[in-house]
Amino acid sequence: MSDTVKKFLIIRCGALGDLVYATSIIDAIQLEYGEKSQIDFVCTPGSGTLFNGDSRVNCVYPLKHKKIPLLLSRQKKAVVNASKKEPYDILINFEHGKQFKGLVKSIQATQKIGPLTDGFDSYVPSNIIHMVENTKYFFKEIVSEETLEKSFPKLVGTPKDEVIEKYKLSEKYIIISPSNSHQKKGTLNYRAWENESWKLLIAKLSKEIEVVIIGNRGEDEFFDKLKPYPKNVIDLVAKTSLSDLVGVISSARALVATDTGTAHMASAVNCEVFALIGPTPGDSTGPYQSPHNIVHLISAKLECSPCYKTEVMKNCTDNICMKQISVDMVYNSIKSTKIV
Repeated sequence: MSDTVKKFLIIRCGALGDLVYATSIIDAIQLEYGEKSQIDFVCTPGSGTLFNGDSRVNCVYPLKHKKIPLLLSRQKKAVVNASKKEPYDILINFEHGKQFKGLVKSIQATQKIGPLTDGFDSYVPSNIIHMVENTKYFFKEIVSEETLEKSFPKLVGTPKDEVIEKYKLSEKYIIISPSNSHQKKGTLNYRAWENESWKLLIAKLSKEIEVVIIGNRGEDEFFDKLKPYPKNVIDLVAKTSLSDLVGVISSARALVATDTGTAHMASAVNCEVFALIGPTPGDSTGPYQSPHNIVHLISAKLECSPCYKTEVMKNCTDNICMKQISVDMVYNSIKSTKIV
């Protein structure tokens, strides 16, 4: 490990889950180059607040409009100008879209790796299954094999005692995260579980343990369908910052969700996660199983699954792979772990 403090810039502007995958680079950098390494990120404004409570990340450059050319984008220019004043040692880009080409080219860095950089090889070995391993493959050239094996997605949020006091939580609770990012698209939400199933699960669990409900702003219409909540339920929908939410999740006994960002967050803070998987390939895009966490993928295991973004999914009008996940399947899976 070098004593010289190196500067790194990471570009990852996808959905929340994509950014969680990319946090494996933080472990890798700190293990290989030292904990004092300067790590900056370029990411979407909402997802970027994930690092508000994370001292490992020095600076976050928000990039809201990714398709605006560099010459017309104040946010892209801000990144480039900062790199001209203090060039980076290594730029790690995880974005494939051509809208990032000008940005990657213009940033001042001694070394650039990842998509849209010189010499980038997009080939990924066939034995790599999960997207986290895919992500790690792109930066393997700058770290040792030992470091790569020890690097996993990791989030740091508000400390446990602070979130427990702030949101009046008990010492023992389970989180239900029933929504997902496809909730407001106006089409069939193929990742969604039935509303009645969520209501029944919340009712059963709340009789045995405190249940905390989480969700995003602007989803009142969805959550109103799950109300009224029974006793022993705390409603934190749209009431926390992302940093606080990380703290709330990391302090929970477990989290139950579909294949969505909060499930990835749970796996990255070693909170036991129960992910309801239907059309998506859970083994590759679901919450990541590391040596430090426990992930339960709950699926009806239909022959037509996974079918995400295929003609099979487009022709499905009943979302049967999610409907056939019963409340008892989920409840019994949770009970078998003695969490409640």
